Amino acid sequence: METLDFATLFITAFLGSVGHCIGMCGGFILAYSSAKIDQNWSKTHQSVAHFLYSIGRVTSYVFLGAIFGLLGSAFIVSLNAWGVLLIFVGILMVLMGLSLMGKLKFLTKIEVNIAQNKLYKLLFQKLFHSKTLPSFYGLGILNGLIPCGLVYIFGTFALASGSMLSGMLVMGIFGIATVPTLFSFGFIASIIQKSSFRKKALVFASILVIGYGLFSVLKGTMMLVNPDMIESKIQTMKEHQLESLK
Repeated sequence: METLDFATLFITAFLGSVGHCIGMCGGFILAYSSAKIDQNWSKTHQSVAHFLYSIGRVTSYVFLGAIFGLLGSAFIVSLNAWGVLLIFVGILMVLMGLSLMGKLKFLTKIEVNIAQNKLYKLLFQKLFHSKTLPSFYGLGILNGLIPCGLVYIFGTFALASGSMLSGMLVMGIFGIATVPTLFSFGFIASIIQKSSFRKKALVFASILVIGYGLFSVLKGTMMLVNPDMIESKIQTMKEHQLESLK
């Protein structure tokens, strides 16, 4: 994937975190902050606790990215197969973008609530009532495994990346881009919740997802219609990379 792709992913994830994650995870952050954060702790100690929770989420996202990327790599046995995959995930991105915008109920229909699993509940309860710093990291890992709209969207990006490493990078970028908003949420909750920027950010993120989906469909179509040209471009890119290493 190119630098431009990663920049677009980061911007989309950041805007999505402001518009979507606050609504989905804001209440949970306030709940665990009330239950686990001791007000007698120093600001530094509290910040470390919140940071560990965020790093736990990112850890889960990178793990999921590895799975999605590995699945994507299984389809890329030829340019034609990759083209079909890109068209498929491009259509999914458009549907997910429209769903994120509130135009469809596509995302809510495909969500599976892992939180109902008995083992998950047991671990969650144990970590939720613990005030040790490692428990914040563990809670973040569990929270990162809960399916939500943005996780599905970036999982689709990871699938389209076509490799385990790229999939991990995509989901890592997604996780890191959501950290600033969710990390600071406890301190500026009332400001963010009332801000009109939340809705605008969600719309912008949705448009970027839809645009990226359409671009993927176009790229996939080109691979099917004119594979020789794509093969030539890939070869040229490889030659440039080799030249840059000399």
